[in-house]
Amino acid sequence: MVSIWQGVGIALKSGAAMPLSDAACRGAKPADSLKKLSDGGGLQLWVQPSGAKLWRLAYRFGGKQKLLAIGPYPLVSLSDARQTRDEAKRALLAGQDPSEVKRATIAAAKAGPTFKDIAEEYLAKQRRAKRAERTLEKLEWLLGLAYAELGRRPLDSIKAADIFPVLHEVELRGKHETARRLRSTIGAVFRYAISTGRGEADPTMALKGSLTAPTVTPRAAVTEPKKLGGLLRAIDGFDGQPTTHAALKLMAVLFPRPGELRAAEWAEFDFEKAEWTIPASRAKMRRPHRMPLPPQAVAILEDLRRFTGRGTLLFPSVRTVLRPISENTLNAALRRLGYAQDEVTSHGFRATASTLLNECGLWHADAIERQLAHVEGNAVRRAYARGEHWDERVRMMAWWADYLDGLRVAPA
Repeated sequence: MVSIWQGVGIALKSGAAMPLSDAACRGAKPADSLKKLSDGGGLQLWVQPSGAKLWRLAYRFGGKQKLLAIGPYPLVSLSDARQTRDEAKRALLAGQDPSEVKRATIAAAKAGPTFKDIAEEYLAKQRRAKRAERTLEKLEWLLGLAYAELGRRPLDSIKAADIFPVLHEVELRGKHETARRLRSTIGAVFRYAISTGRGEADPTMALKGSLTAPTVTPRAAVTEPKKLGGLLRAIDGFDGQPTTHAALKLMAVLFPRPGELRAAEWAEFDFEKAEWTIPASRAKMRRPHRMPLPPQAVAILEDLRRFTGRGTLLFPSVRTVLRPISENTLNAALRRLGYAQDEVTSHGFRATASTLLNECGLWHADAIERQLAHVEGNAVRRAYARGEHWDERVRMMAWWADYLDGLRVAPA
């Protein structure tokens, strides 16, 4: 009788010996010539005249009889040898030569860690650093674009010429900014490898200037008072989800980063002090950001608390209270109100406030920048300008909320 394994290269003969046992392997005595003990499926224990015992797997591949060296017994146990035999069968079914698979595995081990090995360590490091979940998701997505071509390759074998086609493929799809970010992220993996003693150079440095520079398009925003009044009245008439309605109104009054508002938690709000503290773990600049709440914002929050106050999140998803509303929820709501993508975006409320607060001439530019949670670009000035301008920001936010009320009822 011949087993199905004959078709993939391993034949079992009728009348073959019973499978081996550990006792039989241990008790096997050498003879004057090589003795072969069969366990079935092509697995054999070769007992040398010297007393050495070696596992071998006989199989056929490409019409030729071949032999796979598994290792010495008892260093390689009977169960381990059987596991190797089963893995070889799976390789044969997949059309692979077990001997070639073994050689490739040994070569990869000698070559050192792969790009994916180091990339996953780099991601783990970013998680330990408590990077924002959205940032981690973007990093994982970007690295996923590189894994198909670079993932299994030993990191120290990858050159600039190997990376460029990966970036160019993304660029050809018109994703110039994505290609730029992908180059930066791949470079970060190489620099991490260098810092941990497993890399010598960052090949992405040679690719600077090789990609098409992305066209920077400012996020659409309303910066004319009359048009802003119309937008505010449109938001007041929004008839969608109450949570989305509240989020749009808070974006106008507080102008936070949309992601920081979407993931806001009730525990971050102190209603007695009229303050919202965004923790460092969620803030883009990785430091806590305290924001004064004008009476209008407190009223919006108090109304929202009737809907979501029993949970953790201010704006839970309609699918699960464990996750906030999606990134596109607010922009989609603005589209429903009749505003095109090149007219208004949720992030554009920040540009709206920055423009009009600066133009009114009532507030110090540093107070406006601090309210926007921007970081001073000049390192020397940043070292000295550490104040929060809190008192001025409290007055400014109250003025801004009143100013919006005025535009809403009496457009300029």
